[in-house]
Parts: sequence; structure tokens; C-alpha cells
Amino acid sequence: MLEADPETDWSRVDLAGLRAHLVDMDRLVSDAVATETDLPDGLLMMATGDAETIATLRRMVPAHAVQLARDDRWTVDAAEVENGVELRVTSDDPGVVARITGLGFFGLMASQDHHREHHLMMALGENAHAH
Repeated sequence: MLEADPETDWSRVDLAGLRAHLVDMDRLVSDAVATETDLPDGLLMMATGDAETIATLRRMVPAHAVQLARDDRWTVDAAEVENGVELRVTSDDPGVVARITGLGFFGLMASQDHHREHHLMMALGENAHAH
């Protein structure tokens, strides 16, 4: 994609930054331990792991929570806690609550259709969390 686009600003391309993000994604999925507590209106999730995984969670979960919150069918709160992060996703709509519980922590972290754009922005050296 980058080479096919004559508008690519090669002085800003940051594939190392994209690689670091992809490593974080892998660490989150492979190494994080998530506990999920059912709430009447959604889920309360706590994610933890070793020191590197906690650092990854603290980079990834709050940033992704912002993307999740763009969906007005649910309410999203993320917070750093002593041993990791806490993510709370709730809704007043029983169908959306079923979706939240069906997705769980890892599904919620992978949901929303922004990942392709997000990764391209990172590769281009743009602020991927501003979109």
C-alpha cells in the first residue's frame, strides 16, 4: 500500500512503531489474563499479567476504550488498577448486553472496524489515536 501510493511521505513512515503495536497486540491476546464479572447491564473485566503485559494493557486498553465508546449503544470506562487495567462496558439494551457478554474482554478488544485504518496511520507515522 505504501509503495503503491505516490503521496506516501517516506520521511514519516514508521514501520517500527507499527511493529511495536503489533507485538503489543500479540502480547495482549497471548499473555493477558482476564477475569470477567457479569453485571446486570454488561461486564466488568479485569486484565493483568506479568510486568510487560501490564505495560501493554495500560497502553492498549484505554486507547481501545475510546474507540469502543464511539458506539453509542454502550458505555465504556477503562481505568488503570494496581495490577493491570479494568474495563467496564454496559448498556441499557438487553440485546447489546448479550453482545457485550458474548464478546468478553478479548472480543471487545478486537471489535470495531477501525483496525485497518489505525494500522495504516501508524505505518504512515500519523497519530493513530487521533482518529
